[in-house]
Amino acid sequence: MAAGIPTVTAAPEIERRTIAKVSWRLLPLIVLIYFVAYMDRTNVGFASFGLNREFGFSATVYGWAAGIFFLGYVIFEVPSNVLLERAGARLWIARIMVTWGLVAGSMAFITGPVSFLTLRFLLGVAEAGFFPGMILYFTYWFPQRYRARVVAALFLAVPGSNVLTAVISGAILQLDGTWGLHGWQWLFILEAVPSILLAFAVLALMTDRPAQATWLSAEDRAWLAETLAAERAATLRTHGHFTLWQVLTDRRVLALGAIYFNIGTATYGITFFLPPILKSLHLTDWETGVATAVPYVVGTVGMIAWSCSSDRRDERRWHFVIAALVAALGLIASGPMLGSLWALTAMSVATIGLYGSKPAFWAMPGEFLSGPAAAGGIALINAIGNLGGFVGPYVLGWLKDYTGTYEAGLYFLAACAVASGAITWVAVRPGRMSADRRFDAEGAVQPARPNP
Repeated sequence: MAAGIPTVTAAPEIERRTIAKVSWRLLPLIVLIYFVAYMDRTNVGFASFGLNREFGFSATVYGWAAGIFFLGYVIFEVPSNVLLERAGARLWIARIMVTWGLVAGSMAFITGPVSFLTLRFLLGVAEAGFFPGMILYFTYWFPQRYRARVVAALFLAVPGSNVLTAVISGAILQLDGTWGLHGWQWLFILEAVPSILLAFAVLALMTDRPAQATWLSAEDRAWLAETLAAERAATLRTHGHFTLWQVLTDRRVLALGAIYFNIGTATYGITFFLPPILKSLHLTDWETGVATAVPYVVGTVGMIAWSCSSDRRDERRWHFVIAALVAALGLIASGPMLGSLWALTAMSVATIGLYGSKPAFWAMPGEFLSGPAAAGGIALINAIGNLGGFVGPYVLGWLKDYTGTYEAGLYFLAACAVASGAITWVAVRPGRMSADRRFDAEGAVQPARPNP
C-alpha cells in the first residue's frame, strides 16, 4: 500500500470526518432538488380541483394524466442514467432540472385533455433519470453501510414535499383571478420557478467524483477512494463484471423491478388521489392542504426510524417485508372509514409502511451492482417500478368512476403492497441475490451451470 494512505479499517476518525463533510456538502442540495422535483410532479393533485371544474375531467382522465408522467419517465430512464454516468452528474442533473422546470411551467397553459396528457408525458420525459441518477451518485460517494441512511435522507424530500406542497398549493390556489389567471395556473407557474433556479446551484456546488473534491483534504479523499475501491473490488469478486445487456436481463434486477412496481403502484395511487379523497369531505382548498399534510408528516417519522434500524442491523429483507405489510393494513383499514377524518389515521399508518420501505429497498441493488452496471440496473429497476406510478392512479381513477367510491381502489393498492412484500420474501433471501452466476479469474460473468 502506498505510504500515507490509511487502511480502510484503521481510520475511524477519518471515516467519521469524511462522511460528515460529504453529507453536509451534498445531501442538503440533493434533498432540496428532489423536493422540488416531487412538487412539480405531484402538484397536479391540487390543480385538479380547478382543472376538473374548468374542463370537466373525469376521475379516469385525471388518473390517466397523473400516471402518464411515468410512461415518459420510464421510456427515457435507462438512456438518461447511462448518459449521466458518461457526462457526469453535475451537468446532466442541471440539464434535467431546467428542462422539467420549463415543461412544468407550461402546464399553466393547457386547453383541454389532449394538451394536459401531452404535457404530463413530456414532464416525465424531462425528469427521466433524475432519481436513479441520484441513487447512482450515492454509490460514488458513500460506502455501502451508509446507503440506507442517505437514501432515507433523499426520501425525506418525498413526504416533506407532499407536506409543503399541500400547504403551499392550498394557499396559491387562493390567487384565483389575480392578473386574469386561475389559481391552478398560478400553481404550475410559481412551483416551476425553483427547479430552474436550483440548476445554477447544482453547477456551482455539485462535484462529480471524490477525486475532484477540493473541499476534502488529501487524507480524506484517499480514505474515501480506497474504501469505495475496496467495496467495488469485493463486489466484482463476488458477483463478477456485468455488461449493460447482462444487467438489464439479470433476474435479480428484474425481481427488484417487480418489487418496486408493486410498492410504487400503492405509493403513487395514494399520492395523487389523497387530495381529491379529502376534498370530498367538503373541505376548503386550504383545509384540504392541511389535512393532506398529516399522513406525510407521520410517514416521514416512520421512514427515518425504519432506515436507522435497517442500517444498524445491516438487514434489508425483513425491514421491507414488514413495511409493506404495515402499508397494506393501513390501506385496508382506510376503506371503511372513507367519508370521515378517521381515514386520515389509517392513511397515516399506510404512509409509515410506504415510505419506510424505500430506504431498505434502495440499499439492495448496490449489494451486487457497481459502475456502469449500476447505472443501467438502477435505472431499469426504477423504470419498472415507475410503471406503478401509471397503474396506481389510473386504476384508482377507473374504479372510482366504475363504483362511485374510492374504497375498491384502496383495496387494490393494499393488494399491491402485499404483493411487493411476498416477492421480496421469495426473491431476496441470503445467498439468493448472488448465487446465480459463475465467474472466471478476472471476474467476467460465465454461463451458470445447468442444474443436475
